[in-house]
This record gives sequence, C-alpha cells and structure tokens, in this order.
Amino acid sequence: MTLHVQPGAKKTQVIGLHGDALKIKLAAPPIEGRANEALLKFIAKLFDVPLLQVELKQGGQSCHKVVAITNSKVDPKSLLDA
Repeated sequence: MTLHVQPGAKKTQVIGLHGDALKIKLAAPPIEGRANEALLKFIAKLFDVPLLQVELKQGGQSCHKVVAITNSKVDPKSLLDA
C-alpha cells in the first residue's frame, strides 16, 4: 500500500487520498524513527493485524512510503468511507 504521511500533526488520522496514495496525518514527530514506528502501529490497528504483519518496504526517510500488510481482512477502501 502506498502512503503519503504528514508527521507532526495534532492527531493521528486518515485524511483521504493524495494522488494514488492514502494520506495519513501522524501526531508523532519525524525524529529518530518515531513517526515510522507510530505509523506502523497505526496501520496495524486500522487493519486489525499484529504489528509483526506490517512492514515498511520503502520510504523510511520520506513522506511517501510503501507498507506491506499481511493477513488483513480489512478493505483499504473502507478507510476512506469512515
């Protein structure tokens, strides 16, 4: 899944689409990997999977990220409806 992440926001939430990427605002600051760690925890919660089933594939130092989520029954499109 392709994400556009904006760290340092007031609260963590899914905003919608940013091009073909899911836009997420994160409350965590982009310091010492805290935003990436918070992002993976947030994605695991959204997709109702253990943290070990969410992996950052690309974009460790970028706002454009690619994550892999395994064994989730949650449809990513349902996140846009909420």
